[in-house]
Amino acid sequence: MEINAIVNALGICVVVCPVALVAVLGLTSLIGWPLSEQSIVRFIHVTGLTGFAASLSMLAIMLATDHRIEVITVGNLVNIPNEHFHFHVIFIYDRLSVPFIILTYVLCGTIGIFTSRYLHRDPGFRRFCVFFSFFVLGMVVSSLAGSIEVLFLGWELVGLSSALLVAFFQQRINPVRNGLRVWSVYRIADAAFLVAALTMHHMTGAGDFTGLMGTEAWPQGVATVSPNQALFVGLLLLIAAAGKSALVPFSGWLPRAMEGPTPSSAVFYGALSVHLGAFLLMRVSPLLDQSPLLRTAVIVLGLITAVYASLTSRVQTDVKSALAFASLTQVAIIVVEIGVDLNYVALIHMIGHACLRTLQLLRAPTLLRDYDLLENAIGEHLSPGKTFGDRYFPDDWRKWAYLFATERGFLDASLNEIFVFPFRKAFRWCDDMERRWTDFLSGGTSRSALPPNGIVDDLAD
Repeated sequence: MEINAIVNALGICVVVCPVALVAVLGLTSLIGWPLSEQSIVRFIHVTGLTGFAASLSMLAIMLATDHRIEVITVGNLVNIPNEHFHFHVIFIYDRLSVPFIILTYVLCGTIGIFTSRYLHRDPGFRRFCVFFSFFVLGMVVSSLAGSIEVLFLGWELVGLSSALLVAFFQQRINPVRNGLRVWSVYRIADAAFLVAALTMHHMTGAGDFTGLMGTEAWPQGVATVSPNQALFVGLLLLIAAAGKSALVPFSGWLPRAMEGPTPSSAVFYGALSVHLGAFLLMRVSPLLDQSPLLRTAVIVLGLITAVYASLTSRVQTDVKSALAFASLTQVAIIVVEIGVDLNYVALIHMIGHACLRTLQLLRAPTLLRDYDLLENAIGEHLSPGKTFGDRYFPDDWRKWAYLFATERGFLDASLNEIFVFPFRKAFRWCDDMERRWTDFLSGGTSRSALPPNGIVDDLAD
């Protein structure tokens, strides 16, 4: 009984730490009593170390007692027995969520220390820390979510903070434009996520993962749905994962996200946020056992994305974009590992890759300086030498591949033609019809409800 009480206390502490961080940083900024930089950094360190210690203690207890899963129910918000519907706030601590939550605290703590120096005396330091606190909370909630509703809450917090930090340098048009682009792609993924949540409630009466994936601990769970149901829900969640992890065809937003500060680029698109889609697929991996077609779709999507990202990363002209596509290559390989049922391999790969990519992105601002020093030391430019493509592929093939990679697979242009421009045309037609009807009734001239063409065109670029 004492062990259960300790485990419950530690589990609650893991979630309370980022909640306290959001509350303190958010409320003090909201009431116009902002904390000093030193106070903010200290509070980030205290909450991060406390959450890390609690999660590490949780892992130690689970390993010592061979306890593979712990479910903590915080509250029952909705319970309608006659309709077989309930919504519980549930957190799951198992061999998937606990390592991922430890990784989250380690990397977020590292980013917090780096930020205290990188953005020191920056006018937007407090704003960055508020957005960063929402991201930490979103990652913790997403990692420990025991139901699809709780996961969606964390999913949205991560998406919102990501878009806000991409647009962090709001004095310039490009960051704002790219932040809106990232947010619009997230909307597509979130729509698929919501439909999947509604479908789960229709099938099982709840969104609890234990009801859908079985009561066994990850990854031994057995899905309690039919193969057709698993295929439908799984494909929706695959679309959601593709949007969050920038898999094809949603890869175009990834280089745009590099407009944000280097600390957010490192923790979002090199370490944690970009892996969240793969984490979702690991959480619902029992669905893949029920549907071979769904498993095939996961493998094919991962392979296509890996090839695409590998080609595209080779022609990028800036360090951060090259690292972003290199991260996407590894995330796609992780997705393939999930598809072939190598869940533990995928988890280890994810943890190792997140740590490595964080280090690389944090080093990116000084990498060019070190490169120049190295060239000055040897007295000449570094020669890359012949690549694999130079040796074994004809010039025509390499030119086509270069054009394809330079245009980033024409994914943005294709999405604009298929989705953005038709929607824009339809909304402009509706606005035109509304203005004509308003002018007829009022006998005057009304103004357009849509922004000027130039702004819309900028957002579509």
